[in-house]
Amino acid sequence: MLAGPEKYAALVALSEQYGCPWVEYHESVTGPQFLLWTLDMAKLLAEGWFPRVVADGRAVVIATAPGPAVAAKVRETIGVKEVDFQVTLPEDLARIFDHNQDLNPGFPPTGGRTPLAKVRTYLAGRRSLLAHYRTLLAKSRTGLAFIRTGLSFTTIALLFLRLLGAKYYLLLEVPLLVSGIIMAYDGLKWYLPARQLYGGLPSCIDTGATGGTTVLEAYNAEKNPEFRRSAVIPGAAALRVGWTSLSPVMRRRYLASDRTDLAEERTVLACFRTKMAKVRTGLAFTRTGFAFISLGLGLLRQFHASRWLPFDIGLIAIGMLMAMEGLFWYLRGRKAGVEGHASVQEKGGRSTVWDYFFPHRHFPPGPASNPMTLPVKSSHVPGIWATTGVALERTVLAERRNVMARLRTVMARARTGFAFIRTGLSVFLIGVAFLLAFTDKGGPGWAAFSYSMMVAGLLLVTDGFLWSLPAERTRRQFPYCYGYMEITIPDYGTPARFWKKVVFSNGES
Repeated sequence: MLAGPEKYAALVALSEQYGCPWVEYHESVTGPQFLLWTLDMAKLLAEGWFPRVVADGRAVVIATAPGPAVAAKVRETIGVKEVDFQVTLPEDLARIFDHNQDLNPGFPPTGGRTPLAKVRTYLAGRRSLLAHYRTLLAKSRTGLAFIRTGLSFTTIALLFLRLLGAKYYLLLEVPLLVSGIIMAYDGLKWYLPARQLYGGLPSCIDTGATGGTTVLEAYNAEKNPEFRRSAVIPGAAALRVGWTSLSPVMRRRYLASDRTDLAEERTVLACFRTKMAKVRTGLAFTRTGFAFISLGLGLLRQFHASRWLPFDIGLIAIGMLMAMEGLFWYLRGRKAGVEGHASVQEKGGRSTVWDYFFPHRHFPPGPASNPMTLPVKSSHVPGIWATTGVALERTVLAERRNVMARLRTVMARARTGFAFIRTGLSVFLIGVAFLLAFTDKGGPGWAAFSYSMMVAGLLLVTDGFLWSLPAERTRRQFPYCYGYMEITIPDYGTPARFWKKVVFSNGES
């Protein structure tokens, strides 16, 4: 690529050859945007011309090889009668096209700020969908609590019925039984819609951010947006390393790419949290199933064979099915917790946008004692502090949201670990109860069954502690877990510097 005096000489030679003014790339060289939106920019670049001004049937066109053939294509494409040419070099024409498509050099059309904004919108929609799924899963866990509560009411009613008989005790037994059945039915209605989500959750695929050397793209956007990365863009890494030499608009394009990468990370973490919510729902279903099994076995061992035998066996069968399905949810979703924690650890060690804007550890070629100067020049006023400053602030806020998303993911993993512990304790205590109450009546078989339940419960408890303890260490490192915030109370009758503030610290004002 020509530069300096060589480039100037080449442009002068082209101007003399074609008898028209020469022009080189500059960010001020733009075309009519409404017209450009209707044109095939790739085709125009291949034909070697760019419409700079179009008005009153006349066009000023920048071309690499002006001539009658190009003029004919211009007239045919944009419908003008007269064509005035300006000549430029091919590399300058390519940069003019890139700039007018809001692209840095060499980037595909999907790397513009508007396409990237569309990708972020699709990612936001995915996060909203995942939040909706988590709400349904939370509702289903509440429904399972209804079922367990209803089962408790039903158990009390049936025990009274079998121990005390009907007679006038029906005044107590019937309301308890009816209330238990209604609560169980209502809880089941809350749970079933969440069960249908099992096969509909999207995959938690992270395409792998590359620091602006690739572009995150969306496809199949009309139905179900999916995301992929472009190939590595030649020269993009070197361009970003030379951050201080970039114009404000070129930096804003990189910042838009950074925000898109951060949005992808938040979406992936939201996906992991949703799958961990599914694990917790499965474990709640397992605990409900064990409650059914315990009741059925308890009734069976206490009352032996009777006309209630089909009911007791039915409780055991229903409980086993519920426990098996819940454990299936657990086994399929446990992987999400492991991958989510690994993702948090990986992303937490990456560089931030400040490493480029205020590079405390990025150095130019040469002695390490000569750090880069701050990327602020007189030519950037007011851009670096106006639109670029706003883009920087948005990117910094996005990074803060990602830090909090990572923390929420770690906390979700801890909650899932606590669900492991609750489920494990339930299984362990059921095993202990059977061991103490029925081993002498059931022989070695009951003892083996009881011990196996106790071992399984202890394994779940251990697994839960392994999930929850790292989260506790992380919680202590971040202030977001405490209720500290400062809110300004506006008083528009006084200057803003005199407005009062209210501070909330750890839940106290």
